[in-house]
Amino acid sequence: MPGQQPTRIRSFSRRGGRMARPFAQIVERHASEYLLDLPRGATPTTIKTHARCDLNEVFGRQALLAVEIGPGSGEHMVAFAGAHPDWNVLAIEAWHPGVARCMARAVKEDVHNIRLLEADAAQALPVLFGLRAAAYDDPRESTVPRGVDAAHPNAGNPRAQEVWTFFPDPWRKARHHKRRLVAEPFAAVVADALVPGGFWRLATDWDDYAWQMRDTVESERLLRNVHAGERPDPADPQPARGGFAPRWQERPLTRFERRGQEAGRHVHDLVAQRVSNSRQAGV
Repeated sequence: MPGQQPTRIRSFSRRGGRMARPFAQIVERHASEYLLDLPRGATPTTIKTHARCDLNEVFGRQALLAVEIGPGSGEHMVAFAGAHPDWNVLAIEAWHPGVARCMARAVKEDVHNIRLLEADAAQALPVLFGLRAAAYDDPRESTVPRGVDAAHPNAGNPRAQEVWTFFPDPWRKARHHKRRLVAEPFAAVVADALVPGGFWRLATDWDDYAWQMRDTVESERLLRNVHAGERPDPADPQPARGGFAPRWQERPLTRFERRGQEAGRHVHDLVAQRVSNSRQAGV
């Protein structure tokens, strides 16, 4: 609840903060263009709950908005932004070397319609869109209220046409599943950040996380599983249920995904669409 400071559930792994000097130099030279400089919250990966961030101002224009959560080294984000210069692309990444690698890729490809925020997406996303959940220390609490906080300085920010969550940390051990990012409270935040008709695209190469993603999407009243009932998975505890999408053509095959394929893991894609506030998913 507001005012309390419970232990945050961390949905990402800090894989070390050191990075090679060339990446550090790129950050030094280009952070002013690409990196959002927002006041920090109680921890290095959080931002203040009322930190002002006018997205039209930071991009220097009004445009269609895509948000990538955990962009890794930026392969997809930079490829999409380069192919769609009419879009604004915002990436939220908690790993400092990952932010540097994304920036380096954008610089190398001469792509400028990208902005990066170094933060925990579960906490930062409600702040960026002025959601009521921003007032809570951990928006994964099931009691977090819905919708926009009209008094928040970011309440007027444009909603996203696209949100992408590709290959989030699967937290493989059963006792760590509570750390998984894609769960019902976070799905509510994503739904509130999307425009009606917007899409949340997800992918994972861990079967039980794919089933959890499918269940999460289908339990959120403002999301519709675009491919409900399609592509059933024989390994699924509900093998006839399906609910998985074809591979999105805009998503390139990354080195990370290729390693998973070489290890014999199957990739599941999902697509959820935001429905209007007056409707419920599936109606």
